[in-house]
Amino acid sequence: MRSEISSVPGTDERPNEDWASVAVPASGQGGTLVVLDGVTPPVDDDGCVHSVPWYTARLGGALTELSGSRPDLTVAGILAEAIRRTADAHRDSCDLSHVRTPQATVVLARWDAVSVEYLVLADSVLLLRSPEGAVRAVVDDRLDRLPPGSLASHAVTDTTVRNKEGGFFTAAADPSVAARAVTGRVPRSAVRELVAMTDGATRWTEVFKRGDWADCFAVVDEEGARGLIARVRELEASSSFAYRWKRHDDATVVHVEL
Repeated sequence: MRSEISSVPGTDERPNEDWASVAVPASGQGGTLVVLDGVTPPVDDDGCVHSVPWYTARLGGALTELSGSRPDLTVAGILAEAIRRTADAHRDSCDLSHVRTPQATVVLARWDAVSVEYLVLADSVLLLRSPEGAVRAVVDDRLDRLPPGSLASHAVTDTTVRNKEGGFFTAAADPSVAARAVTGRVPRSAVRELVAMTDGATRWTEVFKRGDWADCFAVVDEEGARGLIARVRELEASSSFAYRWKRHDDATVVHVEL
């Protein structure tokens, strides 16, 4: 197995709120991939004394550990337990019912000699490439299905459609959202490579329309994870880029060859 991780903050003025890991067990028979995109609150008040990077590090660490230690759990079960553990770590000091309590999008993949199991929650993306070169995108498209105008601002998103029926879901403090994730399992023989990306990197396809997901995967293959992010940053620097919230977002790309 070979892996590459690249994560670049959107700005030097704020810490990178993305989190990523690739872990391989001592047996060498499998592994796990985790990518999180922490949700930046639109205002300072989120009811929590901890930062978003604290939350993503806690959640990401729990996801990585559970993926290796609990083969009896599905990936949805792993996410539910990781959210529960993270919530317990600050339940006594923070208001976890606050709509903007620290939260994150999630990509989780776990594989062994037999299969590859995956989970995607919110707008990060997982790409699976077959031995024949076909690329399949695993996406949670709830954001794309929101009524026009719902995403006018982060504040509107948080208060009207985040973690609510008819809206979209992120990993925050409620373990039950794990059941909302897009999940699946495919034979290990059907997957040669994986690429996981936060939306700061998926802009190459989703915002700038420079190619489809297969083209995006080809860029990572040819130029590396950092090469894709560099392409996004170049496009963002254009004066014609009409950005909605952030000109530059935290961008993370993880590439794994099984």
